[in-house]
Amino acid sequence: MNGILRQLDFLRPGWGDLAEIAVVFLLVYRVLLLIRETRAMQMLLGVLLLGALHLLSVVLDFSVIRRLVENIFQYGAIAALVVFQPEMRAALARLGESRLVGLLTPARETKIVDGIVEGAVQLARARTGAILAVQRETGLRDYARSGSPVEAKLSPELLRSIFAPQSPLHDGAAIVVGDVIKTARVILPLTENPVGDRSLGTRHRAAIGLSDETDAVVIVVSEETARISVARRGRIEVGVDAARLREILERSVPRAGLEL
Repeated sequence: MNGILRQLDFLRPGWGDLAEIAVVFLLVYRVLLLIRETRAMQMLLGVLLLGALHLLSVVLDFSVIRRLVENIFQYGAIAALVVFQPEMRAALARLGESRLVGLLTPARETKIVDGIVEGAVQLARARTGAILAVQRETGLRDYARSGSPVEAKLSPELLRSIFAPQSPLHDGAAIVVGDVIKTARVILPLTENPVGDRSLGTRHRAAIGLSDETDAVVIVVSEETARISVARRGRIEVGVDAARLREILERSVPRAGLEL
């Protein structure tokens, strides 16, 4: 009897075991939040299906199926690292975000938010298409290389000038770092995840694509509908007004990067 009880000691975890379980649970929960509605979630479901198939093959002694699944696990892990590299990079960047970092003074924050909001509203009123990426903690240098340097102080007037149809810089996105428009005519990656709203065009897919891979806040102005949309964390909020845009930016700009 005592021997059986000793074998069942693992069912009576101590405080250290409970703490470890809690940490693992939080990490798994955080990872699931990061990959939900992405290709990585589809991959996870596929891995679970293969795991169930492997377990079934062991129980029923299906040696061929067991060897096949084991080989898939062995070589599939390497392929997954290559195929899902953007999702992994985005997840690691988000896990590394710190809410304790405040790099801008309140007055400067307000000025930046005012400039972006007023610029977006003026572009929407003029039905001028635009896409504006506001850098936060994840640098956008790799994306900026595809564009043209601007290095000018952020202002609504400059935004209207950049995205004016006759401007040579109006195609592509502009990147804002702090209170400076660093680059324009930047090519952004289109999202590979399905977009539910079929009315969203290339600009919106590019905004979602950048927010898939970085923590940037990406603002889109539609020339067809004059609506303002905001993409964050791989999702897009369509038809935001000036007050809502200001609310989003006020939570984001304090963590905006100062260097590209």
